[in-house]
Amino acid sequence: MDIAGLSMNMAMMDVQSQVGIKMLSKTIDLGKDLGAGVVEMADAAAMELSVNPAVGGNIDIRL
Repeated sequence: MDIAGLSMNMAMMDVQSQVGIKMLSKTIDLGKDLGAGVVEMADAAAMELSVNPAVGGNIDIRL
């Protein structure tokens, strides 16, 4: 049995696992930031409707 090789493989698997966890954490943080941005944009749109309620209320369609 190659103990040194086994040790190297286990260490590599540990590093890969840690990298995967860090990447997932960054992805979750990015998702939270994007979600906060969407909420902020929705709030801005609601503010526009309260200032100009007629804007965007009608659609002109011609066939």
